[in-house]
Order: sequence, then C-alpha cells, then structure tokens
Amino acid sequence: MATAVALAAPLRLAPSRRWRFSADLRAEPPSRLSSRRGASASFPTAAATVPKVLDDSVIEPYGIRDYIERSRELIKPDGGPPRWFSPLECGARGTDSPLLLYLPGIDGTGLGLIRHHHRLGKIFDIWCLHIPVMDRTSFEGLVEYVERTINSEKSYSLNKPIYLVGESIGACLALAVAARNPDFDLVMILANPATSFSKSQLQSVSTFLGILPEPLHVTIPYFVNFITGYHLTFRDLPDNFNDMLADLSFLVDILPKESFVWKLDLLKSAALFVNSRLHVVKAQILILASGRDQLLPSHEEAERICSNLPNCRIRHFKESGHTMFLESGIDLVTIIKGAGYYRRSSQIDYVSDYLLPTPLEFQQATEIYRWFDLATSPVMLSTLQNGKIVKGLMGIPSKGPTLLVGYHMLLGLELGIMFSRFFTEKRIHLRGLAHPFMFNRASEQLMPDSSSFDGHRLMGAVPVSATNFYKLLSMKSFVLLYPGGAREALHRKVLLDYEDLVKIPFYDTLNKRINQDGVRLRTDTVEEVGNQDLYPPVLLPKIPGRLYFLFGKPIETRGRSEELRDRKQAQQLYIHVKSEVENCMAYLKEKREKDPYRNLLPRLLYQTTNGFTNEVPTFEI
Repeated sequence: MATAVALAAPLRLAPSRRWRFSADLRAEPPSRLSSRRGASASFPTAAATVPKVLDDSVIEPYGIRDYIERSRELIKPDGGPPRWFSPLECGARGTDSPLLLYLPGIDGTGLGLIRHHHRLGKIFDIWCLHIPVMDRTSFEGLVEYVERTINSEKSYSLNKPIYLVGESIGACLALAVAARNPDFDLVMILANPATSFSKSQLQSVSTFLGILPEPLHVTIPYFVNFITGYHLTFRDLPDNFNDMLADLSFLVDILPKESFVWKLDLLKSAALFVNSRLHVVKAQILILASGRDQLLPSHEEAERICSNLPNCRIRHFKESGHTMFLESGIDLVTIIKGAGYYRRSSQIDYVSDYLLPTPLEFQQATEIYRWFDLATSPVMLSTLQNGKIVKGLMGIPSKGPTLLVGYHMLLGLELGIMFSRFFTEKRIHLRGLAHPFMFNRASEQLMPDSSSFDGHRLMGAVPVSATNFYKLLSMKSFVLLYPGGAREALHRKVLLDYEDLVKIPFYDTLNKRINQDGVRLRTDTVEEVGNQDLYPPVLLPKIPGRLYFLFGKPIETRGRSEELRDRKQAQQLYIHVKSEVENCMAYLKEKREKDPYRNLLPRLLYQTTNGFTNEVPTFEI
C-alpha cells in the first residue's frame, strides 16, 4: 500500500519584478514573500486521518466591486514596467502545485481572476501579470517578457506543466508564447481569445474615438462592456446612477483615451501575430467561449481555433458575456477539473491528480438524477456477513479498499443514483472505472455538448486500466467496475441497435469516427465479450419502471495474495464473483414480481398521500 506524506516546499527568492499583493493593497518585499511561499498548507493533522469525501473548505467571496476597488490602487502611476504579483488571498500553495500565470485582458490590472483567487490558490502557485496604464510595451515585448519568466521558472518546475490563463488579448499572448516555444509544457485556459479582432465590432470603435473628447470616450457602450462586462442602458440610469458615475470614473482612470487607442492597436497587432503562427501551436488548450460576447464572435472563433489545433478542446457558456471570469456563475477550478485539465506532471494521472468535489459540485452532479430517482423509487438492498439481506447499505464495508462488481442497466442510468446513495448513507466516494471514450477529444466532438462527461470526471471516474485499478485500491478507494462494459450498457435490445444502424446509408462515416478513430477496448478478444462497438441507441419512449439494487455478501480477499497468484485459483475467484452477481440478479427478478409498488401509478399514489420525501415500500425480504 502507498502512503502519502506532505512536505514543506524549499525556500527560494522571488524572481525580479514580482511582488505579493496584500489585503491592504501594499507590496511585500521578496524576503517575506519567499518565506510565505515556503509554507505548505497540507501538513497532516489528527483530523486528516478520517478520509474526506468533499472539499468543504471555506472560500472568501469576491465580486465586481472588489475588482474595482483593488484596481484603483493598482493603476496609480508608478512609472514601472509590466510585473508579476501574487494575491495574498491565494494563500500558501501546496508542495507540488504547478505554476499558473494569469495574462489579463485589455484592462491590464491583473485582477481579472479575483473571484477565483481562493480556489485557484489551493491547487496552483498563482502569478498575475500587471501592465501599468501608461506602459507602452509592444505585443512582442510582452511575449518576450512572459517567455523569460517561463524559462526562469522551468528549473523550479521540473516535470511540471506551466499553466497560462488568458482572456481576450491575454489569450493572444498565451498563444503567441506557445507558438514560439513548442517545447514548453504548457496548459492553456483561454477565455474569448481576441484572435477574431478583424471580424469584431471593435475596429469601428477607433473611428468614434477620434471625435470624442476625453473622458466622453468611456460612454461608448462597447468600451464599458469590454472593460467591466456590464450591459448598461438608459433604463439602468435611475437605479444605478451613483454607481455608474463611480464606475465611469474608474474607467477613465484605468484606460484614458490615449491608452485605449494604444490598446486597440495592440489588439490588432496581437491578432495578426497569432493568426500567422497558430498552425505551429502544440500546447494543451482549453477554450472557454461566451455565447453573449457582444464584442467578439467568440463562439465561432473557438470552433475555428479548435479545428486547426490537435490538442484543443472547447467549453461553451451560452449566457456569459465577454469578461466571464468576473461573472458569479463561472467557477474556473470546476471547469478545469471537469475538463480533465488538472495535472501536476508531464502526463495526467487520473488517480493522484484527482481533486475532491466541493458540496456545490456534488449537488450539481447529482441534481440531474433527482427526477430520475423520484420516478424510479430505487430499492437498495445489501447482504450482511451472515448472509442476511437487509434494506439499505448496511452490508457494504465501511473501509476500503473495496471492489464493487456489477451489471449495467440501459445507458448506465443507475450510476448517478448509486453514487448519491453511497455518499449520503455511507459517506463513501465511489470511483468508477469508465470507458476511455469519456476522456477522448474525438468523443467530445461527437457529443451535442462537449461538457457531457465533465460531471463524471468531477465525481472521480477514471479510464479503465489495470494501472488505474491498482492505484485506486492502493489508496483504499471504493472502486466500481462493470465487466460487461459498453456492450452491456447499450444492451443491444432497443428499437435500433448496432446491427440495424450499420445498414443505414451514410452511417458508416459516423461509425468510423466512433469505433475506429476513437479509443476501443478488448480488441484482442474474439468472443462475444469483445463485441464493444459503440453506437447511439434509438429507444422507444417507456414509462419508467422501478430500480432494484442488491449488493451480495462481501468476498474477502485479504490474506489471499499468494493463493491468487495462481491462475487457476484466480479463475475460481472470478467464477465465484460471476455466480454471486447472477444470483443477485435472479433474486431481484423473482422478488420484483411481488412488489406492489413496482409500477409507476401505485408509487405516485403512495407518494401523493404520504409525501414525496418518504420512501416507497417494496416486497418483503
């Protein structure tokens, strides 16, 4: 078994032009900074002996007003060049946290991630780029500055990726660095890249700037939206007049007319620079595209960039505006985790790199199953060591490592219910061994929503493999395995199954993308169990029946390691497990016929009379 011990990080001085941004808006000297960076927030304590199933740490909320107030201090003229700072609220990063460099949008303050500082600071070492208001560093100069920083930090980040989070022109800056340095191990999170500047309405803004005196240039609606993400109209004036005057004053300070003209020229040169080099980018990229970006065609641009880059994925946010990171409904850490983009080394380890879900993430992941749970009124049964079957999960071991072997229902719809019940009743976090299709870029492009499998990754699913299986058991996890795999979940007993679909003209193109270009399992097996072709099943609408779960008597393997090294002995254990699963299914098939509430109507009548929160009775055990 593996034992993890958290150690403090070695002390080192901060690089030049980098300072710690404190709560009272002052810069700390490098000596204080280095000692703070040397601390680790992950020393084991007495309370840490109980495995956690949720990340329930308290996060300090920040918003637009905090962004404005802190920016007022940052934009005071100091004559300095661009420099890095680390927000104090990010806290002391862990010993193995990768470096994250935030590259700001046109405002240049470096505070665009203020809503996310606390959460990001728990898993990253965060540096934010600040570009002073009157700074006139060219785009190429900014690219070189970021490159020098990455080069100086690579020696401290051996075998670790460096994250670049950029929005708008900051996303262009990240892409330019990646294009010029294909050997850098970069993970890039890009929000609404300004590479589409030539197709946007921003070019027309420069025409108005020539005839508007300062400070009236800030009344241009595009300007206000570009900087703050606000959608101000004349109808807002009576209610928000005082706040609007204060914000307009802030906009004048953050980008006076001269600086605004400079930034628009900078945007134009950035887009030209990147688009001419985009084809050589090899970095791992996640593009976040807003559906209501009134300044840039971000949705279309994300698709264009992704189609040209082999290591790029997209997440769409239909209700978000241009400055999505300042919106309350966006959680950058959740996005990174769900997309499977968090790693601490050159390759992602879905076991050791996994981060526990927060209560909100757990709620959102299980909420989609709430109505299905209500409609099917699941019956959960388990078996004690003496062979007695009882209601609930009392027969499930309280400690791992434990392997749960089961049988899929159609489309695996039982997974959400199982995960939720195990968590609420036993405080057990199930880790599912899932089909690699759920982790593949090509698979995402086939789905109606590219984030379709993000919830599974957030809840701990890992690609099925012997290595991942061993790692999970070594960590004393509760592992969920379905030997029947995709073939079982698709059932092949629907209105149109695989054999029917392959006879349809033109389906062969989709079939090739799903089964030949994607990741497949059991390709070396010629028997029926190797028939793992994936396909979109065509189903008939059906009134939901009732779900039944029975967990058999636990089979203890502790102390049998030498015995099970023998292939015959291992095969006997396999047959035993298979027999137990079949016995459980036979038991449920017989008993469900005696369930007076098996059909939907009797269940609805019972719930209407007794309340929908009360458990619906079932057959006698």
